[in-house]
Formats: sequence, C-alpha cells, structure tokens
Amino acid sequence: MDEITLGDVTVTRVREFYGSTEIAPETFFPDIRQEEWDENADWMVPHFVDSRTHTVNAAIQTWLLRSEGKNILVDTGVGNHKDRPYAPVWSRLETDFLANLARAGVRPEDVDIVVNTHLHVDHVGWNTFLDGRTWVPTFPNATYLIPKDDFEFWNPENGHKPVLGRGNQNVFEDSVAPVHAAGQTLLWEEGHRIDGNLRLDPAPGHTPGSSVLTLDSGGDRAVFVGDMLHTPAQILAPDANSCFCEDPAESRATRRRILGWAADRNALLVPAHLGGHGAAEVERTGGAFAIKGWAPFTPYAEARPEGAVK
Repeated sequence: MDEITLGDVTVTRVREFYGSTEIAPETFFPDIRQEEWDENADWMVPHFVDSRTHTVNAAIQTWLLRSEGKNILVDTGVGNHKDRPYAPVWSRLETDFLANLARAGVRPEDVDIVVNTHLHVDHVGWNTFLDGRTWVPTFPNATYLIPKDDFEFWNPENGHKPVLGRGNQNVFEDSVAPVHAAGQTLLWEEGHRIDGNLRLDPAPGHTPGSSVLTLDSGGDRAVFVGDMLHTPAQILAPDANSCFCEDPAESRATRRRILGWAADRNALLVPAHLGGHGAAEVERTGGAFAIKGWAPFTPYAEARPEGAVK
C-alpha cells in the first residue's frame, strides 16, 4: 500500500494507469514556453515528461480516504471496457484497478462515498462496470457526490458544446447516467460537508462544475484539486492552463486562489494525475509559487498501464 495519515484521515493512492498521454507538452499546455520545460527537465523527466516520446506522462489514480469510519473514493479513473472513440488512449482498457483497490483492503461493496471532482472521461470511469450488456454502479452501497453544474453541462440532452469536443463522448451515458438512474447520486451546489474532516467546494474553470475536496484534521490539511493542474509545471507557472479548460480566465483565477490557500496553510496539494510522489507542499515565491517538498508516496516505478491491454 502507498499510504499516509493526515490527522484522523488515512489517504491511500490506488493506481489504475501510469504512462504517456500521447500529447506533447506544448500541445497540452500551450501557455508554457519551451524554455520553461527545458529549465526544469532535470526533475520533470521521467515522472512528468517522457523525453523519448516528447509527451506528457500522467497517472490515473484514485485517492482512497478513510474518515470517520467511511471509505471515500476521490475520482474513479477511466474504467474498463469503455468505448472512447475520440479519446483512444483511454478506450477499451482492461486494468487491475479493482484488484489494486482490494490490495488496499476495500471491496466495491465497502465503499461509502464516491467523489467525482468533475465529469471528464478520466474521472468517472469506474463509477460503473459492464454487467453483461448493461452498465451498473460499481459501488452498490455508495453515494456518488457529483457537482450539479457539471452534471447539467455534460448531459448531452442539454446541447452544450465543450472545448473537449467529442472527447467525452459516451461518458455521461455509460458512467454517470446509470448511477443517477439507480438513485445513488447527490447533485450538490455551492458546497457540501462530507464529515468533520472533509468538505467539497466549487473550483470552476477547468469545467463549470469542477470542485476541490479539502481535508482539515488534527492540524493537518490537504486539498484534492482534481484537474486544477495536471503537471507541477503549473505550480511554477500558475497562469498556464491545459488545452482542456472550458473557461481559461476562471481556471487561472481558481488555480491562483487554491495555490495561495495551500501555501498559506501549509496544506498538501493533491492533483489527480501527478506521477512521481503524487502530491506536494507549495510556497509563495513573489507573484508565483514553488514546490516546497514532495509527499512521501512512493513514485511509480515505470511508465506503462498496469495490466492494461487494448
């Protein structure tokens, strides 16, 4: 297990995938200059950039939180057998994610709460699994906490035209609608208190309903920021967005606000997709930020999908 304790909460890193996104850094992050990648190559390679293929490396992982007697999953990755015609790197995977979750001591029926920080393809996949020809909730006893703004934005019946284009095709239908139809969703707005240690708050920009989960327990703090940033380079360049942000100006404002909060409170910053040590403490450096220290999670040893075949 790859696990730390913050106050009364245990945080476990559960891997689904680690490898190339098949996207070049300058495409993924058009606001970051090549010189900035070059200046930081000594620590960005290999955990965050694959220098051989000139692509961004990313982890698809779920954060398992044990808090006040409940098992809580933060984001559920890509999932198996999902048809993703416009996101081929995530299409029809076959991974050992549920076995990795079991190694952390949790079966699907043991999960009490699922948090989807937003509803992109790589954050909701294990919400469901294929039972015969039907997508059914993977976690039968869980409440799925979903931001209402994202639920409405990604519902194809509402006709929105996202920056992602068709990259999220089939996602709502196979990974969101089934849990809603099963009566297992709670669509929250403005904020949601999970328990005495954990709270969800809006952090829009990347998507309209993007959210962050704040942990505050026993003097320890962490903030699980989803896709507020995808690479530690965005800590150093907080105004740099990914190419997938729906509202660029709002993304920049949200990123600066949350980074400032984390720096001022010595909180661990926990993005969804970092390889390496997975999370970091940050500090202010003039008008930007720097990495003060890495979390004690063990870096993934190799950049490949774990048990994944196409």
